[in-house]
Amino acid sequence: MGFYHVSRIGVIRGFYSLLAALVERWRPKTHTFVLPVGEVTVTLEDVAHIFGLPIDGEPMSGWINNSSDFLQSQSIAIFGRKPEVSSSSKSYIKLGSVRRIRDAEPLDTESIRRKVRYSIFYLLGSTLFTDKSTAYAHAKYLPLLRDFERIHTYSWESACLAHLYRALCRASRYDTKEMDDPLNLLFVWAWERMPCIAPILRQTLPPAEIPVAMR
Repeated sequence: MGFYHVSRIGVIRGFYSLLAALVERWRPKTHTFVLPVGEVTVTLEDVAHIFGLPIDGEPMSGWINNSSDFLQSQSIAIFGRKPEVSSSSKSYIKLGSVRRIRDAEPLDTESIRRKVRYSIFYLLGSTLFTDKSTAYAHAKYLPLLRDFERIHTYSWESACLAHLYRALCRASRYDTKEMDDPLNLLFVWAWERMPCIAPILRQTLPPAEIPVAMR
């Protein structure tokens, strides 16, 4: 599926001064950071090395349905049960409930497929396409998990990069106080490309491997 590497990466929190500095130097028109040495940006190659996601594949596209009926029908078709949703927005599913149900699934053939779908959906909401709360995932990703044989055919890496660009563009607005993740991707990219600002000296780290975020 291509998600094994991502599942091994923990969550990086803090370092808000670094985040603020990067957002301040982000230019939405060019999707680049303007630094004293020139313009730089996160590329598909960076995402491939940091997260180990596949580059090639079908584009992730479609229309968004925020209705509760859509969420319920998709969840039943994919997970076999109704989800626990956010009290403020019925189109967001609680990641805590997803993790609990996944861990309780038996290990027969059909349940294993549901378990894999639960795990991927949890990664989408907690690592790749997170929002400010980091506790919910939008139901718009459910249709991508419906056909089990097609899950691995999508270009998850390009979608992750597009999500980061959009999050940076939103965060650079004067009236925005917080930024959506994926901060793991942004922080590791900054530390790899500018090792002088990394919290740990590079020579003390283990050798780089895919995904680079593991170290």
